[in-house]
Amino acid sequence: MEIKRIGYLNTLYKTKFGAPRQGGVAKCSPATLIFDEEFRSKEALRGLENYSHVWVIWGFSEAKYEKFSPTVRPPRLGGNTRMGVFATRSPYRPNSLAMSAMKLEKIEYTKENGYVLRLLGADMMNGSPVYDIKPYLAFSDSIPDAVCGFTEELEDYILNVVIPPELERLLPASIIPCLKEILENDPRPSYIDTPERVFGFELDSYEIKFKVQDKTLSVVGVEKLSGDKEK
Repeated sequence: MEIKRIGYLNTLYKTKFGAPRQGGVAKCSPATLIFDEEFRSKEALRGLENYSHVWVIWGFSEAKYEKFSPTVRPPRLGGNTRMGVFATRSPYRPNSLAMSAMKLEKIEYTKENGYVLRLLGADMMNGSPVYDIKPYLAFSDSIPDAVCGFTEELEDYILNVVIPPELERLLPASIIPCLKEILENDPRPSYIDTPERVFGFELDSYEIKFKVQDKTLSVVGVEKLSGDKEK
């Protein structure tokens, strides 16, 4: 079976570290889906404006899959506990495919790229390939009483985020809600819990540095990056 890329996603995340683990916990996280030229068809989007959310099927482009491993070590379980790959959302899987339910803000015509989709709920790196989109159907896709395995015990794990006013003023107001969502869900691997360690990741054109002690995450640095460093 041949799978064909239909486009790619522009997001705020240039590295895997710092990108939300799930789009549903970063509802303010923006993305633009840009179609490859072959698929820039207004007709292909007819009726999509009547939906509030879409499924985006995309690829873990930075996951280097070499041979099949039946188990993986989910970061949220501390990095030492192994689970079956098909019981996780690990990017290291036979076809490195991902799917995200995203809010469709609008369909917009642009001179450079034709019709694009403005989305919210991005949890993928900038430039990630897209293979398909499908409308989200609440009556069939939402299962409120679903059992969520080992992830259920992590559902309420939220950090208290502190961003000093003098550092918050260095950031565009538009990305602050997104940043807070990322940080409160703790981007660190669970097996690293060293209070004095400073972590850093790139968000848009800024490097964010933070420390975590107990359940409080404190931003300790914000630096404007020079140039556009693509990964």
